[in-house]
Amino acid sequence: MGIENYEEKIKLVKQVGKCKFKIEKGFVPNMNVPAYFFCNGALEPLMFDEYKSSFSRADGGGGFLPAMKQLANVAALPGIVNASIGMPDVHAGYGFAIGNIAAFDMSDPEAVVSPGGVGFDINCGVRLVRTNLHENDVQPVKEQLAQEGFLRIHK
Repeated sequence: MGIENYEEKIKLVKQVGKCKFKIEKGFVPNMNVPAYFFCNGALEPLMFDEYKSSFSRADGGGGFLPAMKQLANVAALPGIVNASIGMPDVHAGYGFAIGNIAAFDMSDPEAVVSPGGVGFDINCGVRLVRTNLHENDVQPVKEQLAQEGFLRIHK
């Protein structure tokens, strides 16, 4: 494995919508799925500048990894389903990026459960649900479940 090169790595990040970017498999080793993040024109330079600056830090990259790399690292976790996704508030975290969403297939014996993926800060907003339901059990009532969730979230 060679030294990472910004110009080569950034070719794997493509704008696929007005505010949607795709991080293709290969951005970091062993990605199982792509990663996506959402940001507008004002936030876009922050995401890209953070990643670019990680290549020039004299400390060898100590401290937080850039959010783009964290999103890609989550995409390499065992059992991840579909994609690692960074919401519009995405920024560097402790493992997962803050604002990173991921789902894992618990029927996969290698799948991970990571309630502390973004850290344990007060009111960090991490939610973890483990049930014995399968996708086909939830599919007919997913809209109702989402509405119930919205109704029960304290404002």
